Amino acid sequence: MTTLRIVHMTRYLYDRPVCFGVHHLMLRPRDAHDMRILRTGLAVSPTARLDWTFDTFGNSVGWLSFEEDAAELVIVSELDLRRYGLDDPLPVLSNSSAAYPFQYDPDDATDLGPLLLLLWPGERSDVEAWIASRLPRLPTISVEVLDALSSEIHDGFRYRRREAYGTQSPATTIRSGEGTCRDFALLFMEAARTLGFAARFVTGYLYDPASDVSAGDVDAGTIRGGGSTHAWADVFIPGVGWVEFDPTNRIAASRNLVRVATTRSPSQAAPVSGTWRAAGARFLEMDVSVSVVRRDD
Repeated sequence: MTTLRIVHMTRYLYDRPVCFGVHHLMLRPRDAHDMRILRTGLAVSPTARLDWTFDTFGNSVGWLSFEEDAAELVIVSELDLRRYGLDDPLPVLSNSSAAYPFQYDPDDATDLGPLLLLLWPGERSDVEAWIASRLPRLPTISVEVLDALSSEIHDGFRYRRREAYGTQSPATTIRSGEGTCRDFALLFMEAARTLGFAARFVTGYLYDPASDVSAGDVDAGTIRGGGSTHAWADVFIPGVGWVEFDPTNRIAASRNLVRVATTRSPSQAAPVSGTWRAAGARFLEMDVSVSVVRRDD
């Protein structure tokens, strides 16, 4: 068990007051057996009305409706939560995981249908060629297949932080040899789907245990993607269900991963999105800062 405090600040600055359209927030996780939400807080400036809904994936979504114009928009989300997980999950999961290759049972296949479809079908051959070159002989246990994919992405690509919105295509990541956590999550998803797994995109936060190495399952100082929102993938494995894989850091089913939302594609998982308008106004900058620290119980 790990108790964490997360503060996520997003700030937009304009050269004059602008009128804000409705803004969409994906900042609040949902309680589950592996994560308990202890406290939440949300501060918004300028003043806005907040309404909560569930989207088609069951994620909590906030909608901000603004009451005044402003030259600056600041959204601060605070979370206190407990994350539960195994200290060494892969060996435990391997014992229950289906052999590979496998077939989903008919009910699961129906329910998982959209999550089996490639987002970039025109690049299937690029992904297949990459898999064949890196893993000419696939393991015979499903969890081990996915762990091998995660390892190849972690070891074979350079991590580069990119502030611009969006995710590059799998073939672009393969050709360039580099990417962000979003790019690596998408490549992993497309590779998993190519191999017959249902996969979904996860957005959330990453706890870096560098200051407390006993709390984590990665070596201190090796975490990539901290200090901002993070992205990874979720895969449905017969015998064990949904399992998280973070190819950016080569970790799986880790309590250091704090999921906020799961979606079919990266474009559906923006933490903050919205519109603004004002004649002649210019957008100046956006700042995002994320703090994830361990809290003493």
